[in-house]
Amino acid sequence: MGPVAEATTTWAQALSWRLDRHFLAPVGSESVGDVVRRLGAVLAMDESLAELAVGTRRESSRVGDLAAALAAGEVVKAFAFRGAVHYLSPEDGGIYLSLRCAGRQWELKSWVEFYRLTAADWPDFRAAVRDALTEGPLTVVELGHVLAAHPAYRHLQPVFDDGAGTLIKPLTWQGDVSLARSRDGHLTLQRVDDNPRWAGIPDLDEAGPRAITAYFEAYGPAPLDNLHHWLGSGLSAGRKRLQTWLAELGDRLVPVDVDGTEAYVLREDVDPLLAARASEVVRLLPGHDQWVMGPGTKDETVTPPVLRDLMTRKANPLIFGGVVAGTWARKGDDLTVTWLSGATRPDGPIEVEAARLGEFLGRELRLAFSS
Repeated sequence: MGPVAEATTTWAQALSWRLDRHFLAPVGSESVGDVVRRLGAVLAMDESLAELAVGTRRESSRVGDLAAALAAGEVVKAFAFRGAVHYLSPEDGGIYLSLRCAGRQWELKSWVEFYRLTAADWPDFRAAVRDALTEGPLTVVELGHVLAAHPAYRHLQPVFDDGAGTLIKPLTWQGDVSLARSRDGHLTLQRVDDNPRWAGIPDLDEAGPRAITAYFEAYGPAPLDNLHHWLGSGLSAGRKRLQTWLAELGDRLVPVDVDGTEAYVLREDVDPLLAARASEVVRLLPGHDQWVMGPGTKDETVTPPVLRDLMTRKANPLIFGGVVAGTWARKGDDLTVTWLSGATRPDGPIEVEAARLGEFLGRELRLAFSS
């Protein structure tokens, strides 16, 4: 039996409060870096989706703002959650990378045998990579050629010629490199410590409680299973470590009853949560947006079970009051909304949101509905 809930609320209220935390209702005036920092991470595998994930949360935003923020060092790119490339904030991104390092993948027997780099070799290898990038960004192939000048790493040139695969990932986890703007479609790396905003990789036991706190700031109130999805499955932090860090937070994290579900929120957020009122805001979000992926597609309060497969397959969600209620797709200037909820379709708010999407894209969209 868990601790006694300190307050009672509904999921309609909880999602309304979370919409505010996500800069979705009301839409925020914060910078690109502030949006990424609040969300924790923004998936970067599809740049158009990443641009919209950030842009839809800002009052004044255009396509290209995220790329400009990357060039200015206001955000960084690294392999993070589930091994995929994400945008992170330079101020807080290190806490997630610290957790990702906890598994020490580069020390696995299979890793050592494949790359012929022992754990003892790794510090010198990391230093050689940093030195190679001192004069500026290099593509993966170019980096491989520079490293091949070292007899100890000559055997790795074919690995870099083939894209380097997983060899690159721990270099981003440990704060040696980040991903720069790609050059002619080629993965390009740069030193991350050249960014004056970069706060480094904190000690694991410092990073853990900070990552938990950041999660509940943006995704609370949430059951502990959601936290394990985000930091456990997402970063391989480990259930035992998470339980230890949760215990260290003590009474800063408090339970609340949300329609009969035990969820947790930071103590300082309880009063604002209880003051929230249910929202009927409509938002058109990109596929794999953090609104859905942060809680996880198994969270039925955000993603109804019948729509889970669509969200997993990266369909663009339409949310109504914070709940996935349909999907949308764009082909040129034609925008098609498919309503999949039993609730009455809010045509007026959908039209307003479609116009907002068109403004962001710089296009006049023609809206059509599909049942």
